[in-house]
Amino acid sequence: MRTEVDVAVVGAGLAGLRCAAVLHGAGHEVVVLEADDAVGGRIRTDRVDGFLVDRGFQLLNPAYPAVRRWVDADALRLQPFGAGVTAVTDDGPRTLGHPLRAPGLLPRTATTALPRLREVLGLARWAAPLLRPRPDRTLTDVLAARGTRHDVDRRTALDRAGVDGLLRRVVDGFLAGVLLEDDGSTADAYALLLAWTFARGVPALPERGMQALPEQLAAPLGDRVRLGHGVTAVTGTAVETDQGSVSARRVVVATGAPAAHELTGAPVPATKGVVTTWWSAPESPDTDLLHVDARVRPTGPLVNAAVVSRAAPSYAPPGRHLVQGSALLDTAAGRTPSEADQRRHAGELLGLDPSGWDVVARHEVPHALPAQPAPYSDARPVRVGDLVVCGDHRDTGSIQGALVSGQRAAQAVLEGLSAGRR
Repeated sequence: MRTEVDVAVVGAGLAGLRCAAVLHGAGHEVVVLEADDAVGGRIRTDRVDGFLVDRGFQLLNPAYPAVRRWVDADALRLQPFGAGVTAVTDDGPRTLGHPLRAPGLLPRTATTALPRLREVLGLARWAAPLLRPRPDRTLTDVLAARGTRHDVDRRTALDRAGVDGLLRRVVDGFLAGVLLEDDGSTADAYALLLAWTFARGVPALPERGMQALPEQLAAPLGDRVRLGHGVTAVTGTAVETDQGSVSARRVVVATGAPAAHELTGAPVPATKGVVTTWWSAPESPDTDLLHVDARVRPTGPLVNAAVVSRAAPSYAPPGRHLVQGSALLDTAAGRTPSEADQRRHAGELLGLDPSGWDVVARHEVPHALPAQPAPYSDARPVRVGDLVVCGDHRDTGSIQGALVSGQRAAQAVLEGLSAGRR
């Protein structure tokens, strides 16, 4: 069966859904072709024995500008994590919290920070571009005005600022979980951009799981989203699927980086992987903070652990707790930690005996995020020959980047369609 539309969008992740929504709103006939059985791409949520488990530990930061513009965050009924982090150190656990968003953590934060004023000053030097930017300017503008170099990686920038000691280990541990790298290779400008968003908003989980986000974006499109349509080939005016052909005036490829390369030949960045194990626990500490290992010699593979159900009660049935532990994944280098090793380390970080935990799910996501190395670039071209390509690999490796990329792709299509009518 052959279908004819104005625009065919390949992939129902955030980028593809945002692109399709803009084009549909502009009055064009759009179809979204998705190989999987649900929308969301890498953002999926499974229900297992009464637990909600996302495929990989993901959080939604409502401070992202794109989320503020294009997402009804109130409808998602967000459940925020605590605005801080607990670091396991060689001298016991230490807590650092946002002074304005987590005033209850101020005494513990002061206990951690005040004896380390030299380390605090180094951290302040690194974070100086984040301090009091004008409300009408983006952080990208602030970074440019202050001469922040885009060709410096975050490890070099932290070294130059004199960030060391415990606070350096906390920052490195926290960013390793956000960026999915522990070698400091991410562009410093991008690390600062993420730090800026964390300072402005508290990451959270939707009541019905992270998949509620793409489902909200897909709802206005109705049956224009066709699931179970695996795409085998694309041209500028046609898409071949295992369910038939689609003719279109324009074609947008909105898949992840590896699939985009296979379909279009477009160069894509390397990707970072993560393995997340979810456990059901009979007890847990009363904390909604993320936990990291800030010891001089960490004892396990995890970049972070958390009692998810303390922050997001909807993720666990009554009487049980949901614990997650995430580690970096690199199957090519043989870096695939075992469940037992993750469990042991999660117990250490949370101060619990994990022997009574039951595995709820384990997700290996080899292409979780595109790498963002120096030199920093926040916008790669969306036009690739006669195709338009979008996804977080064309922008920044984040929900923000995926949504903005979809918006940019839609604008490129609208410009092409307008030019074609003249």
